[in-house]
Amino acid sequence: MKNRETWKPSKYVYRKGKLRASGDLAEVHAGSRLAADLIASLYGANLPKYARGRLLDLGCGKAPLFEAYRDYVSDNVCVDWTETRHGNEYLDYECDLTKRLPFGDGEFDTLILSDVLEHIPEPEILWREMHRVLAPGGRVLLNVPFCYPLHEEPHDYYRYTEYSLRRFAGRASFEVLLLRPVGGTPEIVADILAKHLQFLPLIGRGLAVMIQRLASAFVGTAPGRRLSEKTGRKYPLGYFLVAEKTGPPVGG
Repeated sequence: MKNRETWKPSKYVYRKGKLRASGDLAEVHAGSRLAADLIASLYGANLPKYARGRLLDLGCGKAPLFEAYRDYVSDNVCVDWTETRHGNEYLDYECDLTKRLPFGDGEFDTLILSDVLEHIPEPEILWREMHRVLAPGGRVLLNVPFCYPLHEEPHDYYRYTEYSLRRFAGRASFEVLLLRPVGGTPEIVADILAKHLQFLPLIGRGLAVMIQRLASAFVGTAPGRRLSEKTGRKYPLGYFLVAEKTGPPVGG
């Protein structure tokens, strides 16, 4: 990773030993704290289990997950689109993620794709490229939104169900090791309210943060956790997936 020695936390930070959303409004909007917290907790829990060897961070932006994986990998390579809207001081390569990646076969052991897949117009191509650049037994960790507003328009193309994720992974010859919903109805309601209320003059940001904190506290209780898990099967805020490279892609 370029400028590794000057890297600093951006979207995610560690607080009390747990990966959480940053409190910096320039990094995480007031209405996005809950969603970012949920995604952070999943990467924080699973990167120690699955990250190893050389890691490829695709669509990396400011490499917000670097602190979460750096102790578990031997090297990391950061890639993002040319003229990305995010900061690019850590990029090793700028390239079009919809085309062939600038790496040889089997170069990496771990691949991260965080909030990227929905921006790929032909996802089959990227799935095949991920399979190609991973070594046998290599893992991909990714998350995608589901009940979530349009973002980075006009390059927002898809919302994936668990079935479409399994299908794409299977056709690219990945074995799904973990696939779970990110949140459920309580989190969705809080997320929608917060994203609208944050724009109210004077009190909007405070209300948005308060609603998300209340929702998080509710989901921390036994009834709230049961409701989130039950409704998350049909109404997830998003999905988190870990998959392992197996044989050659179907038809490849």
